[in-house]
Amino acid sequence: MKKAIPLLVACVGFVFSGCMTAAEHRAAVQDDSSERLTVGTVQRKIQVGMPASDVASVLGSPNIVTTDEKRREVWVYDKIATERAYSTSEGGLSTLILGGARVGSGIVGGGLGPYYGQASGAMSTSQRTLTVIIKFDEQMKIRDFAYHASKF
Repeated sequence: MKKAIPLLVACVGFVFSGCMTAAEHRAAVQDDSSERLTVGTVQRKIQVGMPASDVASVLGSPNIVTTDEKRREVWVYDKIATERAYSTSEGGLSTLILGGARVGSGIVGGGLGPYYGQASGAMSTSQRTLTVIIKFDEQMKIRDFAYHASKF
């Protein structure tokens, strides 16, 4: 009986050692890059009167460059991110039955017995959008800017 307890503890440890929750899987694949354009970056670093060269160094190249009716430049940053996380976990216990029986002139038996298991999974998809519109004056300095962010 005393020999069976360490074996039981080892089996239970083995069963649960590979299990991760969906949240743990998501955290492992999530990109928290500091280079990402965010609302906070726009709010902290973009100001009226700022030259276009500073805007480009803070936000990078715009997706769209157009002009208004007075031929002043308008820069549009339109970012869309889709995040998908998929996680599965499976755990179980299989009973190994060794042994055999003599049937006729050979031995039959041995192998695996019943399997008791449980599997679970989760999938999550979300999207984020950020649109920043920067309007410049004739000297290529910000005269106005606006932004819109959403997450769904």
